[in-house]
Amino acid sequence: MDSALESRLRDLLDRDAIRQVVERNARSLDRCDVELGLSCYWPEAIDDHNHFIGGPQGFLAYAHGVSRAFESCQHTVGTHTCELAGDEAHCETYYIFTAHAAQAPHFMATGRYVDHFEKRGGEWRIRNRVCIVDGQYELLPSAMGQGDAYPPGEKPVARDRSDVSYQRPLQVRQQPKG
Repeated sequence: MDSALESRLRDLLDRDAIRQVVERNARSLDRCDVELGLSCYWPEAIDDHNHFIGGPQGFLAYAHGVSRAFESCQHTVGTHTCELAGDEAHCETYYIFTAHAAQAPHFMATGRYVDHFEKRGGEWRIRNRVCIVDGQYELLPSAMGQGDAYPPGEKPVARDRSDVSYQRPLQVRQQPKG
């Protein structure tokens, strides 16, 4: 393999590994999965998340407390830019955070994660993060969306590893007969 192609392949693999950390971090926040969240940060990392500034362990305790105040939430990551510089990278990732409360109003925030990544021993993790909130919104249910999508007691959402997304193999509910 020529050196230009090898360099390009390394670049693509590094970018993919970094993007996977960003996505894994979003999942850890929604599932309140501390172990998964810690795998995204170097131990001495600092996360500046507006109302919280500190290390990974403290940040995850703070973030999971916020998440658990809602019945469910989703961190959706979008546009992602990444500047590689050897074993360091500087990234910006847009996010949308939505949270479903027990009673309206529900909540949505939009913003960006500005990250400094470091690669150590072949592994990329967040070294420092600044969360920028671009907007915050209260969401009211529409006339079409006032009911729940599931019958009472059947919503397959859990804020831990019992969530359906962790099932291996995936177990599908049976369609009611009739």
